[in-house]
Amino acid sequence: RFLTSKEQFHAYLRAGGKEQEQEEKKEEKEEKEEEEQVSEPPAKRVKAEELGQDGKSAGNAGEEKKRARGQNKSRPCMKPKCYEQSRLCPSVTQGCAGPCRFGPRCRFVHDVSRYLAAKPADLGQRCVLFDTFGRCPYGLTCRFGRAHLGDGHRNLENAALARQWHGKVLVRNGLSKELQQQLRKRRVPFHRAEQFLRGLRAGKGGRATRGATEVSDCSAPQEGLGDSPNSQGTEGAPSIPTLGPLTDEDITKLRPCEKKKLEIQGKLYLAPLTTCGNLPFRRVCKRFGADVTCGEMAVCTNLLQGQSSEWALLKRHHTEDIFGVQLEGAFPDTMTKCAELLNRTIDVDFVDINVGCPIDLVYQKGGGCALMTRSNKFEQIVRGMNSVLDVPLTVKIRTGVQERVNVAHKIIPRIREWGASMVTLHGRSREQRYTRSADWEYIAECARLASPMPLFGNGDILSYEDANRAMQMGVSGIMIARQVPVGALIKPWLFTEIKEQRHWDISSSERFDILKDFTNYGLEHWGSDTQGVEKTRKFLLEWLSFLCRYIPVGLLEHLPQRINERPPYYLGRDYLETLMASQNVEDWIKISELLLGPVPPSFTFLPKHKANAYR
Repeated sequence: RFLTSKEQFHAYLRAGGKEQEQEEKKEEKEEKEEEEQVSEPPAKRVKAEELGQDGKSAGNAGEEKKRARGQNKSRPCMKPKCYEQSRLCPSVTQGCAGPCRFGPRCRFVHDVSRYLAAKPADLGQRCVLFDTFGRCPYGLTCRFGRAHLGDGHRNLENAALARQWHGKVLVRNGLSKELQQQLRKRRVPFHRAEQFLRGLRAGKGGRATRGATEVSDCSAPQEGLGDSPNSQGTEGAPSIPTLGPLTDEDITKLRPCEKKKLEIQGKLYLAPLTTCGNLPFRRVCKRFGADVTCGEMAVCTNLLQGQSSEWALLKRHHTEDIFGVQLEGAFPDTMTKCAELLNRTIDVDFVDINVGCPIDLVYQKGGGCALMTRSNKFEQIVRGMNSVLDVPLTVKIRTGVQERVNVAHKIIPRIREWGASMVTLHGRSREQRYTRSADWEYIAECARLASPMPLFGNGDILSYEDANRAMQMGVSGIMIARQVPVGALIKPWLFTEIKEQRHWDISSSERFDILKDFTNYGLEHWGSDTQGVEKTRKFLLEWLSFLCRYIPVGLLEHLPQRINERPPYYLGRDYLETLMASQNVEDWIKISELLLGPVPPSFTFLPKHKANAYR
């Protein structure tokens, strides 16, 4: 009784869910039932007709497939700061005692009256920063300023609430200006990485320098580890008088048995998700029961250059008790140096190497899945990073590059020998992307070969029943990722379902409350000024482009939902549930306006991912 056609679906939304539209739709449905074939939408039907017997496209379908895969690279992209023409100078916002140090060269506005005259209207009566922390650092620029601005535009403060948060570090792993300048001027030393690379160049390969870069047996000291006065690490080092306790941290690295262990067997692991796996989203997943979280994929060369946008991917909220970062790179020198840099500057529990990224931009440069075909470089990267890290090193891979040529079972035993602490295996190849079912039989085979090293499985975990079957395959744990059409991005409460062993028929109001929490976390993280509001809106819309694919449990004909099952057009049990099921950008923007107010006049949005697997 919930089925409808495309035209009736959008007519219902345009009418705002009024009952008079229901009667018209019932009549139209009877007339067009055979013509419309409501069993699946037109886009899906056309594609199914163009596919051949072997599942490959025929005729001109290749062009359609090419348009529907990957990213919308030509999408209009306006930075959030572009929506504000006149911005108040930070010296005024932060209440600095003296004048602006840039003087007449400053490009920001210093006249408060002029700024307030051009400032857009406030978006609400309450400011989440003021209500949570007792003080809003954005002051006059806050889009919820009426909640904490007093007479004379003075920024008010709740002293009792502010004292509770005083001195507490809520977000760690930020990039300081001093470190950024040193990275840009290339003045950061990499002693341990250079030592490994010198041995690499001397041996012309990773295997020739194994004794100098790692210790496989903790019971027998080896040369070059600072265990004896004649060790390689102290050779030629000048004697420098020091004060305080004598340590050997500069010449001795931790042995594998001395490193901190990664005890996450049996835990639920939220995969690093590009674009959508940001800090506010991870906080939402933590609230629903995710045990292990990981930052978005960061490119090692961008981190070494001190790019603020790349370092932002490494930030860690204080509620993330087990947190790691994922690095992508193609060469041992940059990856090893980046690992040493992060080992000194940020607080993480593990570092992950991305050897599963399928996108062309990464693959063509030798990174991601390409490392599975470059075994020498792969080995050098793993050995090099393991030699400079004091935390466990993990690796995420796919079954292989080609669709029917699995190579993971050959690589995993070697990864264990190279020193990795854990492997995560995505049960699809690069060519399959997300359009085929994950091969869990193959994952189980690889888990047996990886023992005693833990192996986490990834792919098609859509319900607690799928999670139970996966754990019976012998894996150490499961990683939950984007999983088209269901997964952490479409169903963040999946962690709760797995832990409570039930199907949760979540209502539209409960889902809307989740979006409220995300926007509040986003305003805390990105700010409550115009730039922060629009940045929060941007990532909310990116998430909604996945979230719209969720099918409520109460509407399903059978449980659980299966991978790549695209539903027909349907009407939800209320207007909000129907609105959340829409795949139109205009409806996503309408949802964002319910949470963050009206969009700017020149606002445009197109999702980053085309999601060919769902089409």
